[in-house]
Amino acid sequence: MTALELLAPARNADIGIAAIDCGADAVYIAGPDFGARKAAWNSFDDIARLCDHAHRYGARIFVTFNISVRDDELDELHSQMLAAQRAGADAFIVRDERIFGWEDIKVPLHASTQCAIRDAARARYFEGLGAGRLVLERELSMQDIKAIREAVDCELEFFVHGALCVCYSGDCRLSEYLDGRSADRGECIQACRSLYDLTDADGKVLVRNKALLSLKDFNLQARLSDLAEAGVCSFKVEGRLKSISYVRNITRWYSMALDSLVAANPGKYRRASFGRVSGGFEPDPDKTFNRGYTELYLDGVRGKWSSMDAPSHLGTFVGSAGRIKHVRNGLEITLTGFKDGTVLNNGDGFAFIDRGTVTGFRGDVCEGRTIRCTSAGSLREGTKIYRNIDAEFEKTLDRNVCKREIAVSLHVKIHGRWTVEIKAVSEDGREVQSPFKADVEAAENRERAEAMFRDQLSKRSGHYIFSLDSLEAEGALPLLSASTLNAMRRLVAEDLDSLPCKQLPMAPGRKTQPAESCASPGIICPARDIQEPLMRSKYCIRYELGMCPVHQGARDSGPLYLVNNGRRLALGFDCSRCEMTVSAVTPA
Repeated sequence: MTALELLAPARNADIGIAAIDCGADAVYIAGPDFGARKAAWNSFDDIARLCDHAHRYGARIFVTFNISVRDDELDELHSQMLAAQRAGADAFIVRDERIFGWEDIKVPLHASTQCAIRDAARARYFEGLGAGRLVLERELSMQDIKAIREAVDCELEFFVHGALCVCYSGDCRLSEYLDGRSADRGECIQACRSLYDLTDADGKVLVRNKALLSLKDFNLQARLSDLAEAGVCSFKVEGRLKSISYVRNITRWYSMALDSLVAANPGKYRRASFGRVSGGFEPDPDKTFNRGYTELYLDGVRGKWSSMDAPSHLGTFVGSAGRIKHVRNGLEITLTGFKDGTVLNNGDGFAFIDRGTVTGFRGDVCEGRTIRCTSAGSLREGTKIYRNIDAEFEKTLDRNVCKREIAVSLHVKIHGRWTVEIKAVSEDGREVQSPFKADVEAAENRERAEAMFRDQLSKRSGHYIFSLDSLEAEGALPLLSASTLNAMRRLVAEDLDSLPCKQLPMAPGRKTQPAESCASPGIICPARDIQEPLMRSKYCIRYELGMCPVHQGARDSGPLYLVNNGRRLALGFDCSRCEMTVSAVTPA
């Protein structure tokens, strides 16, 4: 039976705990340094706290050490990895190949997406180094994933949700070129979300002030079964800088989908950790941060992947600005084309597009189709308005927190002079036997006494759900109070807690293979004044704008350039690979 893992992001330990409670089988998080999101660092005490919580359910914690490391940082990197190992980390997500030679690092090593694994040769290379798991590029097709699965024996992890870099992972130098802050060092300025003009070789503006490099967000919730069939065992959600409400909402949505997949395939799949999630909220991915959704290249065909009109979270359309009236302390906006059934709430966040930029404002008082706010930027009548923060939904996420519990079967045997022996077996296979003395009178009504046992022992205690499966007694049942039975149940829970929750093996054992040489594929750039590319991408601006000579029969436009604040970037098009490059232009 294949164990399927939902891997959630965490900016900090509290968000990681929320992800576990909402159904994540694993969480990835950074330590103090060396993570690809420099703003999302954590102390090892917090990592230990998160590990303790996750391990209650057999869930795993992966710590990221996935930046490009300088030689003078190796000793500190090594020290921090050992500290994370002592804190209870279950694996490390790494980029630097030198890490694979450190014998005192005992936990599994996962080759990060920054390792640019997008073909079988590259996959075999990192498996040969000792990677127990490969985090694949997002731009792969299903056929690419299957080819890699055939080539290696280690685990495969694939992103299924969240923000998309426009370039291949680990192959972007645009941020460093423009601002001196390197994406390879966890300092990306997200230049792909900036506004650009598209010009031809003569400087003629073809497209003005658009986020031409910005992609929609990944959403493969409907493709989990296909990915599992292709050999993916870990389904990864992007978002180590996202809020706790985002992580709760998206984690719960994917966890429910994985539960459905497992239920539809009995004997074939199971979840990679234990516990049942109850309570909480109804997840809705449209009510949390997104730039629109895409499945990118999964089916091996191009589509409209760009979010160039809205590179930030726009939300769902609620109506257009009708009358905008100045009132005391602000504005009153009356919506036209108001969507039937939409309920606006005080405190909702709204957004509109203003000259290529998403501009937001808060609705202080919302009644029917009327929004009162302090200000709304340059909003004009007729502008489409979207809701990007549903205040009531956010409150629901905060109020209705999910609860995760381990199922435990109880078998009670009563013998001698009221010796109660409780055998408890948890769903992960832990087993404890707890004897209790109960020197009390025999119950006159056996049925009532048996009902008392069943009712009081079949309850929740801590993070366990108990069920009384069998009750055997030699002769009469003892007359025990509800408080006594509750105390027994709590003591059984403590005995179970003294044993570690088991972890399931994720995939077949790794077969070490000799490392292969994996040179980067060549890049074709049409203009002579271009240096080495700053990024390479499966995304193509020409295709997105209907200008592709190969797929759309358009006339060749000649050299194209992106311009931002007077700085020019040259676009290259390698049609043999169906790839685009972005390169710096050498000053004349």
